[in-house]
Amino acid sequence: MDDEESIQKLVAFNFERGGFATKVLGDGQEAYTYIRRHAHELDVVILDVMLPGMEGIDVCKRLRQEGVRVPIILLTARDEEVDRILGLELGADDYVTKPFSPRELVARAKAVLRRVEAAPSAPERSPEEASTDQLTVGEIVVRLGSHEVTVRGVPVELTPREFELLHFFIRHPNQVLSRDQLLEQVWGYLETPDTRSVDVHVSHLREKLERDPKAPAYLLTVRGVGYKFVNGSREPS
Repeated sequence: MDDEESIQKLVAFNFERGGFATKVLGDGQEAYTYIRRHAHELDVVILDVMLPGMEGIDVCKRLRQEGVRVPIILLTARDEEVDRILGLELGADDYVTKPFSPRELVARAKAVLRRVEAAPSAPERSPEEASTDQLTVGEIVVRLGSHEVTVRGVPVELTPREFELLHFFIRHPNQVLSRDQLLEQVWGYLETPDTRSVDVHVSHLREKLERDPKAPAYLLTVRGVGYKFVNGSREPS
């Protein structure tokens, strides 16, 4: 959904060429109402940040607060990192900055769908996980079935992508994982777009999980490579 008719037509044309049926709406309030009512029929939503009626970020925020989990990609003409971080924190699955390549946008959407479609049949659980929906690592408790996380006994609210990233880290303890690996395995990208998305999500996880995000005990940075998840029982180096 976009407020500029030319971009609406361009996006719709390229998605239809890619095999998608499209619905175009130019008003944020109208888009919110439609998505809320038809979420079970939608594969992916493209939202412009700047929409009349209700801004795209507000549409995304309200949908996520109400438990609507359809993948959302934000389009923005803004180039400030704070806007991208805000969109990701509110639960957007990806963002694309204008001007953008329509083919890249379609590829991003397909990458999101590959991840969603692969999730049920992917080898998500270890033998230990198969016997319980609860994972405990140090002070962190993750309940897979209900998507609940508690830290030191206190419930912590994670976005869907943050939950998936934490789950992936827990399933690969003490392994050094590059940003490219995380983008491929968690985001579903076969070609690397912008690795800063990984850094943004790791930063938010640290804020929510760590006693001291500036001296993490769980999510460690491996300089020049990526990140490593450890059990938190030792002092961070």
